[in-house]
Amino acid sequence: MILHVEIPANDLDRAIAFYGKVLGTAFAEPVDLHESRMAYAEVSGEGTSWALCQGEVYVPTQNGAILYFVVDAIDATIETARSLGSDILFPKTALADGSFVAEISDSEGNRVALQSRT
Repeated sequence: MILHVEIPANDLDRAIAFYGKVLGTAFAEPVDLHESRMAYAEVSGEGTSWALCQGEVYVPTQNGAILYFVVDAIDATIETARSLGSDILFPKTALADGSFVAEISDSEGNRVALQSRT
């Protein structure tokens, strides 16, 4: 089980705005921790905790692990991301279970995936 994920950001405020608009996620006030600045996403229930992180060791990339975010309306989510400057890195594609997946760049240059519910 994955306990916690940290997403690199060059500009933490910009990343908070992006994920807030694209995923509808709220964030706690940023904190300074281990010579980095972090904003923890508010997660309800048993979800994996995650944070946006800005600091020397946090380097955005499109070549690392890909995080998949569940979204209710994938087309609307993609359009919101595009309106904020995202590139579509992998177009919306149907999966065998009836859900859809797409990959986009976030505001910081990371590759992230969006997957609709079935």
